[in-house]
Amino acid sequence: MKPSDKIVDVESLLPHLEKTRESGGRIAFTNGCFDLLHVGHVHYLEAARQEGDVLVVGLNADRSVRAIKGDKRPLNGQQERARVLAALACVDYVVIFEEPDPLLLIRALRPDVLVKGADWPEEGIVGADDVKSRGGSVVRVPLVPGASTSELIRTIVRRYGAKNDGR
Repeated sequence: MKPSDKIVDVESLLPHLEKTRESGGRIAFTNGCFDLLHVGHVHYLEAARQEGDVLVVGLNADRSVRAIKGDKRPLNGQQERARVLAALACVDYVVIFEEPDPLLLIRALRPDVLVKGADWPEEGIVGADDVKSRGGSVVRVPLVPGASTSELIRTIVRRYGAKNDGR
């Protein structure tokens, strides 16, 4: 499958997920902004993929990222972020969502496993109760120390300054 074919809407994804379920496969789901892809993201997504036969990544739309992270984010637009995620072998599908959280998406997709970073307490993970109520599970993946988009941005600003064009 071409990476661009992995970027889908909910309606076109549902039949694929149903086939996975019918064949006894497990669907893992995670979500995030994935603004500047870094080693922490790759570690996290590879771990998420190990939890299912299919990994669906819910990607916050630009408007959603701004609501969560502030007006200076995202640095990369939603289509670019989706394309980068879709290029990863561990990611089977990317769905962009507009809401501030993925609850409606989780309810529509009905994943067997909900994956988030270990920085989230299980009781704070949106959709955890829904997934567990259907017999699914919640997995928290340990973070790679020092690997975060915010830390990467701080490092760039420290090294190059706000006025430097990065050359």
